[in-house]
This record gives sequence, structure tokens and C-alpha cells, in this order.
Amino acid sequence: MASTVTYGQLLRTPGAWTFLLPGFAARQPFAMLTISIVLLVQHTSGSYGTAGAVAAVTGVSMALCAPYGGRLADRHGQRAVLVPGVVLHTLSGLTLTTLALTGAPLWTLFAAAVLTGASTPQVGPMVRARWAAKLQDSPLMPTAAAFESVTDELTFVFGPLLATALCTAVDPAAGLVTEAALTLLGGLLFAAQKGTQPRALTDSPLGGPHARVERVSALGVPGVRVLIVAFLGIGAVFGGMQVSLAAFSESIGNPGLNGVLYGVFAAGNMISGLVCGAVAWRMAPQRRLLAGYAALAVTASGLWTAESVLTLSGLGLLVGMCIAPALITGYTLVDSLVPAGARTEAFTWLTGAVALGQAAAVTVAGQLEDRLWDGAGFLVPMGGTLLALATLVTLRSRLAPKARIHPASRTLARGVGHRVPVTVD
Repeated sequence: MASTVTYGQLLRTPGAWTFLLPGFAARQPFAMLTISIVLLVQHTSGSYGTAGAVAAVTGVSMALCAPYGGRLADRHGQRAVLVPGVVLHTLSGLTLTTLALTGAPLWTLFAAAVLTGASTPQVGPMVRARWAAKLQDSPLMPTAAAFESVTDELTFVFGPLLATALCTAVDPAAGLVTEAALTLLGGLLFAAQKGTQPRALTDSPLGGPHARVERVSALGVPGVRVLIVAFLGIGAVFGGMQVSLAAFSESIGNPGLNGVLYGVFAAGNMISGLVCGAVAWRMAPQRRLLAGYAALAVTASGLWTAESVLTLSGLGLLVGMCIAPALITGYTLVDSLVPAGARTEAFTWLTGAVALGQAAAVTVAGQLEDRLWDGAGFLVPMGGTLLALATLVTLRSRLAPKARIHPASRTLARGVGHRVPVTVD
């Protein structure tokens, strides 16, 4: 069913390191943003509720606006969007910091949060788009998707730790100020790598007919809409786990255990991602997605039954191991479903779906934990994945890639239209 490929093969791709290292530096601040806002606003306002609301506004704004930034990057080039984007994000982040420190009215914090979220550079999707442009239909594409999934996990391990250390040991504003500075520096370094960015639609050498064929919104591709639902379910797992693991640890009188439990969950995701990326799969990706997502829904459905640390650790590890294959396969499908001129936008829709699902899950899981019983928040990962799985099964035909016809081929076909069609075995 599968053969082995290596990450060494992937990393030997010509030009890969020129965007991988700046890309890792540029995406690190992304994982620092939310926790930096929470710690700063909580310090200045004295309210976790206010801090959470400001952070939530940032997240929703990012999720809704990021795909449009991706569309602009596809159309005009990543550099043309990234450079003004990182400058705007830096200025808006510093403005939010100043407003919080000076005790400005809450509505001004929300306004700055909207700008901060909307201008958050989507470096991860841009790196994925560069891999897609370089590898085309290579069997290394799933390996690249796995590599990026593991990179995201590393980012979300180190980013919050760095932000927390800065906010607690240096100054409550240090996290957000550092996030803004790293965004500017890393973003400009990444944007400078012009040689590896995908060709922009406006640079296409094929003229008008090509532009009319390729200049489509990724959201107009039915398979992308199905994948968005699947990624919303994955976001529900992340958000539900964050709240529910914290509530479980608090209920047993050991709040410090939360980090250990979430670490086990994240470790499962990373290990599975590494293994999944080292395999050149022969099974069709849409079938792999259905199988992997079914396993995710089954394991997530058992979380709410856990009554001991050992059981919850084991289930958390299994859930984490099931997330990576679903994420990796979903990102891999973009390459076959979406024209090259809309892939950055497609990747940002999927990334935004995870963020939106996570934000919704945090809110719902928190309400369930407060109003029902300890562990009720684990119903959110179960419900989110089951609903997404039902959507995947019902609409699975939309995940099958359709043959792409080059405009020149269409012209040729019109020229031989008098021929009688014959059956070809």
C-alpha cells in the first residue's frame, strides 16, 4: 500500500532552504500573538474575560480576512502582499500595546485587535504554496505537508512558552512588542526570497485566456468547501482539548498537570505527522482522508468518558496521532483540487477554518464546563468531528480531482470538433 520516502529527499529540493529558514522565523510570532494579548490585557484590565474577548476578536478577524490576503498573494505575488502586511501588523500590534498600557476605552482595544488580526501575515500557507509550486505532482508532496504540519506544532510549542516568559519575567507588554518586532523582521526576510515564490497571475505569460481560466476563488471549488468543514472539526478538537484539559487538571487539584496532558496530545500529533510524511502513499488521498477522519472521530468520541489521568493521557495521545494524517491529507488534496493561481488562498481558508473552529470550541467548551459537569467540554471535539465526518462522507465525491484542461488544449479541441468520438479503453 505504501513505500518509504525520506525527509532528506525533501530537504534536498533545490532552493528549499532559502524559504524554509526565513519562513520558520516569520511564522513564529503567529503562535505568540494570542497568549501575548491575553497576558497584557489581563494585567492592565484585571479581567480574564476582557482579555479573552480582545484575543477572540483578533482570532476571528484573522480567520475571516486571511483568505482574502491569500487571494491577493495569488494574484499579485506573495511579496507584494507580505511587505505592506507585516508593516501594518507591526504598527497595529504596537498600537494595541499602547492602548492597553494607557488604560484606553475597551472599544479602542477591539478596534486595534481587528486590525491586528486582519493584518496577521499568513506565512504558513505561503510556505505551503511554495512547496506546491516546486514539487508539482511529485510523491514528495505529502512529505512536504507532513513537514509543515510538524513545523506548525513546533511553532505552537515554543511560541507560547517564549511569550509567557517575556510577559512574566520581563514586562507584561514584552510579549506583544517582541511579536510585532519578529513579525516585521521575519516577514521582510521571507518576502526577500523572490526566487521561490509562486508565479503571480498578473505575471502570467499566457495572457487573457489563461487569466480567465485560472483567476478563480478557491472558495468556488466545491472540494475546498468540504475541506473547510473538515478543518473546522479539527479546530474544534484543538479548542475543546485546551479548555477541557485545563478544567480536568483543576478538578483533580493539580492544575500544573494541564501542560503535561496537552504535551502528550501534541506529541502524538508530531510523531504521527513525521511517520505519515515518511510514507509515499498509494491509496488515493480522498480515501485516506475519510479513513483518517473516521479514526479521529472515534477516538475524540471517547474523551468525555475518561475519569483518570492515565486514561485521558492515552486517549489524548491517540487523538493527537489521528489529527496529523487528516491535516496532512487535507493540505495535500489542495494541490489536486485547486488551480495553481488560487492555492495560497486555499491554504489560508483551511488555516483560518482551524482557527475559527478553535475559537468557537473554546467558547462552547467553557460554557459546558461551567454549566454541566467536569469533562463536559470534551463533548465539543466529539460533536465537531462527527458532524465533519458526516459531511465528508456525504460530499466525498467533491474531493475527487477533476482533469485540468489548458486553454491551448481547448482551442485545439474546437479545431477538431468534427471528429466522431470513439470509446477508449
